[in-house]
Amino acid sequence: MTDSSPTFVPPRGFLVDLDGVVYHGDRVIPGAPPFFRFLRERGIPFLLTTNNSTLLPGQYVEKVARMDIDVAESEVLASADATASYLRQQAPNGARVYVIGESGLKSAIEAVGLTLAESEVEYVVVGLDRDLNYQKLTTAVRLLRAGAAFVGPNPDTTLPVDDGIIPGAGSFHALLTAATGVRPLIIGKPEPTMLAIGAERLGLTPAETAIIGDRLDTDIVGGFRAGLKTILVLTGVSTRAEAAAAEVKPDWVFEDLPALQAAIEARLPAR
Repeated sequence: MTDSSPTFVPPRGFLVDLDGVVYHGDRVIPGAPPFFRFLRERGIPFLLTTNNSTLLPGQYVEKVARMDIDVAESEVLASADATASYLRQQAPNGARVYVIGESGLKSAIEAVGLTLAESEVEYVVVGLDRDLNYQKLTTAVRLLRAGAAFVGPNPDTTLPVDDGIIPGAGSFHALLTAATGVRPLIIGKPEPTMLAIGAERLGLTPAETAIIGDRLDTDIVGGFRAGLKTILVLTGVSTRAEAAAAEVKPDWVFEDLPALQAAIEARLPAR
């Protein structure tokens, strides 16, 4: 699909990926702030959606506020929050959970009434942890071998930072799987769970919802698996040529958020 595709039909709501769509690190991508103001003006609901499990929703609110984007905490769905929602659904009466991760993941799990513990746990949850050590890994291995369920907020094996690449949660998963034979259930993209939760939070069906992302392998594949419409913007990782050659193709491709906004405006009733 191209920016001018006549088959484009604006979805009723959007799940918007962050890095590569809204910002690069701490730099806002031009066109993002007016895009969100446009969604507000037209009453189109959205959630900011990210695989990152290290930050609290309020920290994302503060980050995008510095970029002139105004959102509420309830409009942020990170993989930590989605993981906590999944665990609450699985264990409505509470559960003991061992977490390898940072404050965003631990706080989200505690906020839904689950107990952080290091023994006799039902779940081992492993996200990015930049203070990972051998003892944490040993505890996780022993708990998994004792029968705890293995859950991962996201499968990212690496992630980019200002000075290069660092190991991601997926690399920790691989180590633990090698030591236990147990593979994690992944909540974030490209698996469908987080995106299905996002559509539900918008009060929409998956078919009424679209994900806007910059990566074919996570955003677009995840959206496809969740039954969402998929929109690739070319301000991040994946290219138009890669989209054309991909096994799972996006429903629509746009150069950037302003191009998407123009297409939505062209198909909405005049005000």
